[in-house]
Amino acid sequence: MNARLPARALRTLALALATGAAATAMADDENKRMNIDHPVYRSECGSCHIAFPPALLGANSWRAMIAGLDKHFGSDASLDAETAATITKFLVANAGRRDTTGSDGNPQLRISDTPWFRKEHRDGHDGITPGVFRSEAVKSAANCAACHRDAGQGDYSERNIRIPKNGARS
Repeated sequence: MNARLPARALRTLALALATGAAATAMADDENKRMNIDHPVYRSECGSCHIAFPPALLGANSWRAMIAGLDKHFGSDASLDAETAATITKFLVANAGRRDTTGSDGNPQLRISDTPWFRKEHRDGHDGITPGVFRSEAVKSAANCAACHRDAGQGDYSERNIRIPKNGARS
């Protein structure tokens, strides 16, 4: 029995696969909305800063983050055990698949320290100017909403990025 497909069938299959992959890539690029839709997470974490999408850190990083809320980047953001468990469950269930363990073997806690973030936000990439994170309009790499206009809704799509020029928000 010959298991080979006719050339026409192979061309049709290849075209279908390529079209599907291209459509998926375009949809992913056009709609980079990330899940932040958890009322307790948005209420607790989003009360002090943007509710960062869980997909931006790995599960171990989120577990370490919640375990260290008593010293959360210089603040005491402690939660009661039930609230912490609820938020941890949401973060871990929606965590990114990238390994966010630092070179020291510890989970990274700053999204801006991850290799992915550094690559995507390096000087000269997609209009990012040197010093933009220190500018008056941005102030910090943690201020996603300075450039990602709909970050508060979990939307990081390319079409909604406006990088401030010369310290002035565009």
